[in-house]
Amino acid sequence: MAKTIWVLVEIEDGRPARSSLEVLSKAAHLGRAEAIVLGSAAATVAPSLGEFGAEKVYVHADPTYDTYLTLPAVDTISDLLQRQQPDLLLFPTTYDVRDIAARLSARHNLGLITDATDLRYEGEHLEVTVPWGGENVVVATHPYQGTGIVLARPKAFSVERFEGRQAEIEQLSVTLRSESQQMKILDRVEVQSDGPALEDASIIVSGGRGLGKPENYHLVEELATVLGGAPGATRAIVDAGWLPYSYQIGQTGKTVKPTLYIACGISGAIQHLAGMKGSKYIIAINKDEHAPIFSVADLGIVGDVLTILPQLIEEVKRRKAQL
Repeated sequence: MAKTIWVLVEIEDGRPARSSLEVLSKAAHLGRAEAIVLGSAAATVAPSLGEFGAEKVYVHADPTYDTYLTLPAVDTISDLLQRQQPDLLLFPTTYDVRDIAARLSARHNLGLITDATDLRYEGEHLEVTVPWGGENVVVATHPYQGTGIVLARPKAFSVERFEGRQAEIEQLSVTLRSESQQMKILDRVEVQSDGPALEDASIIVSGGRGLGKPENYHLVEELATVLGGAPGATRAIVDAGWLPYSYQIGQTGKTVKPTLYIACGISGAIQHLAGMKGSKYIIAINKDEHAPIFSVADLGIVGDVLTILPQLIEEVKRRKAQL
């Protein structure tokens, strides 16, 4: 009998978030995928989710979910859990969903596994692959019967389309408690960016401590701009205050899978490799020929990044001018 897997689909700019569609597609391969979509745009988004693997969609188009933090969603999913018992809640790892998952785990005594990069059923048992220590992985399982929760790492799965699939839509009639409407969202601030978003960029130029000082990071940004890509950074320079956390790539930052990743002055700590080693092509520039980054690079350049980057930028500009 197919496993029933629920996916909470978040909405961004009136569309289902990519991270939600990634786990929805994975859920469709694991068993019967059912989506939960909440908020003022839920009714508009719901019909499209069959195309991404959902066989059923639970909808509550109440603007309260847009106005108050997480607790209304927790109450709604809790109500569903009391009436039904899916085999698994497979959620994307986002700020809001991590909070929702933790509250559901505590409220219903559900096992919770985080940072999953893969999962599969072996008979009745769910096996979840979780990175540990950068290059290593462990296989985690839920030891008890009943519903479990798994949070998937961003970019762990691809968004797939299931042509012709139409999801059954069920309208929820949940009454939201006033007690859950205590944490109100007063404002939303969007960080402006001139180039593509880091998570979606096909080309990423990333900088590390080898740049020497914050003032030199502009070379990374300039190369990213002329290549039509996005700039990124290691945890070391983010922690040092050079850049905001939104630039960080690695095990505790963003996971990226661009076509081209250029590592500038990055030694290649395992925590950083965990966030970018899925890149199709990797170019590493580092003056230390023994730097670990060269072990994953398709092309390695041994030299001073402050000398090489200006030359590389000028060469790219020259070639683009000839097009």
